[in-house]
This record gives sequence, structure tokens and C-alpha cells, in this order.
Amino acid sequence: MRAVVVYESMYGNTHLIADAIGEGLASLGEVEVVPVERATAAVSDADLVVVGGPTHVHGMSTRISREGAVKDAAKPGRDLTLDPDAEGPGLRDWLETIDALPRKAAAFDTRLDGSPLLTGRASKGIAKRLARHGCEVVVEPMSFLVTRDNHLVDHERDHARAWGAELAAHLVEVA
Repeated sequence: MRAVVVYESMYGNTHLIADAIGEGLASLGEVEVVPVERATAAVSDADLVVVGGPTHVHGMSTRISREGAVKDAAKPGRDLTLDPDAEGPGLRDWLETIDALPRKAAAFDTRLDGSPLLTGRASKGIAKRLARHGCEVVVEPMSFLVTRDNHLVDHERDHARAWGAELAAHLVEVA
């Protein structure tokens, strides 16, 4: 089985989570982790796509929220570094323009550590868009947490690796 993990990342947290999910999925076979910019070609022959991005303003990022994140990182005294692919396209645009996706899919996000009622969850919107493309979302969307100063909460990479392994085990079980 071939799996592709597609991510959008502004400050690198979602990229780190995507890499860890990819490690967890390794038992499935070939796994590729790619930014949105390279996703269309990567998913063309995949059996599973796992899609994730940061939560901005209670949901998926927009062009305006992404521009704001870039400006925020440039402010003096901010301890933020842009991910190398941060200024590329966002998931929202990609999911609106892609023609075909694999039949099986999963969604994840990164969001502030707090109640999802207060923080929102981009993964819910991602899962809905995947379903609109005809994907079977095989597990509930998952969130991975960041602190107020935009660093991953301790052990979230381990959590992501374990979630990837659980996703792989689930797919083997239902196959």
C-alpha cells in the first residue's frame, strides 16, 4: 500500500507532526510526506491520503490568515520561524482544485492546547472536504496540540507517530 501525508505548515509544527505520522504509517509500505505544493502529483497513485494543516481562526487557514502568520513571524521579538513551504499554497485552495484523490483518507490538524470549542479544529473541515471528493475518511479527525508560543506540546510527536501506527493497523484490520 502507498500512503501520502499532505501537510500545510506555517511555523513547522504541522510539518513535524506530518513527518511523525509518516513514521507511524511505515508498516503499510511506501509512505511519502509532502507539502501542499507537491501534493497533486504525489497523490495520483496513492492508496491512502492523510491531510493536515494548522487551525487558524477556528478552522482551515485562508489566504488572509496565512499572510497574517507570515507577517507575525517577521515581527521583532517573535520566536517564530517560517516553515520552508509556508508561503506556498494552502490546503483549502488545493482541496478546491484537485480533481482526484485516493479512496481512503484521514485528516489531522495542529491547534492551540485548549477546548476545541474555543480553539476550533481544522481537521473537521479537512475531513468534510475529503468526503466531498468521494474519500472514505477511515478514522475520526485528530488534533495535535501547540502551546500559546507556537511550540508543540511535549510528546505530541510521539502521539502523532502512535496515531499513524494505529491508522496503519486499522487499515490492515479492515482489508
